[in-house]
Amino acid sequence: MKVLVPVKRVIDYNVKVRVKADGSGVDLANVKMSMNPFDEIAVEQAIRLKEAGKAEEIVAVSIGVKQAQETLRTALAMGADRAILIVAADDVNTDIEPLAVAKLLKAVADEEQPGLILCGKQAIDNDMNATGQMLAALLGWAQATFTSELEIENGQAKATREVDGGLQVISVKMPAVVSVDLRLNEPRYASLPNIMKAKKKPLDEKTPADYGVDVAPRLSVVSTSEPASRKAGVKVADVAELVSKLKNEAGVL
Repeated sequence: MKVLVPVKRVIDYNVKVRVKADGSGVDLANVKMSMNPFDEIAVEQAIRLKEAGKAEEIVAVSIGVKQAQETLRTALAMGADRAILIVAADDVNTDIEPLAVAKLLKAVADEEQPGLILCGKQAIDNDMNATGQMLAALLGWAQATFTSELEIENGQAKATREVDGGLQVISVKMPAVVSVDLRLNEPRYASLPNIMKAKKKPLDEKTPADYGVDVAPRLSVVSTSEPASRKAGVKVADVAELVSKLKNEAGVL
């Protein structure tokens, strides 16, 4: 079975995001970029499936700017076999919209014929949480979202999903699209020897035109602003004062 893993280049999760002074977007100048954490979990799960003998090949795919090569090399260093970069933008501030990404991934899936697509449930930069679902719809495949446990047996994917009421276990026929959640696994660090080997692994470069997909934006950002700062808390002398404030000031009792 071949596993396809889409990965996205985003601002590193340890970096404090700064909004541009004119409110036109997020300041990306001299900012450390890395692989989207949820995508990293998807890569790790694909590698574990290969180590368990349930996958033969792992193909990592990234859509965006040329610099996303670094993100793909990280996936290759972790254990992916080869990579595909679709250069869909020249400006690092351009974010390819979920529908365009889903259409490109469908074209790649039609070409590669994977048995499973593992993707992060969402990207931490735009929090869309839409690409996996759109991709499954375009392909006409089964899907399992917010997956925190995954088992592959006899052409079925058994997924434990994190839902508001707790955990839900479902079984879907393969091929399938599975979007992964935080608790699925702990991604490994790429070792130095594997980082060196990754430089020799194949990385194909494509464009949206190669797949006949229009990536022109359909959304426009009206404004970007930082969240309002939290008000300072207050100390209370005893439980009675706490109850009084909750009842009379906060109005929650």
